[in-house]
Amino acid sequence: MTVEEIISVLAMQEEILQFNHFTNEDAWALGTLLVAESKRLGVDTAVEIRLNNGYTVFKYAGNGTTLNNAVWMDKMFAAVRRMEKSTMLLYSELKRSGETMEEIGLDKEHYSCLGGGFPVRVEEVGVVGAILVSNQSHFVNHDIIIKALSRYLHVDEVPRIRAL
Repeated sequence: MTVEEIISVLAMQEEILQFNHFTNEDAWALGTLLVAESKRLGVDTAVEIRLNNGYTVFKYAGNGTTLNNAVWMDKMFAAVRRMEKSTMLLYSELKRSGETMEEIGLDKEHYSCLGGGFPVRVEEVGVVGAILVSNQSHFVNHDIIIKALSRYLHVDEVPRIRAL
């Protein structure tokens, strides 16, 4: 896939995978699906769902995760909250433009554009939080989110990226 095709697919994912409401109970149910998907793949992940005010409404740390995963999730959360898009989409847009994070005003000390952060977008409201998965390649982290969100929202046909 070309970068343009990847960006198109990622934008469609964000358009399709929206909530009509989002509660702490939704966070719990979605979070357990994220953990189940990681286990189905046989990988350890750290998973968090945070609201834009910084409140963590779901958190899980697999046995192979460390404090480093928490640091990366902080950076991904900051990027999703500020840019209101997935970190994988941000990563792909930067690849297309050739710009660095610093050139668009994102300090690497506080932000990450590697896949694993996805906006919690509520229809007619906007982005209210972020889904965060860490400890695998950024492609795998993103894919775990897409699979679990598709299952939770009962969306059968969500386009997926094949390569980066």
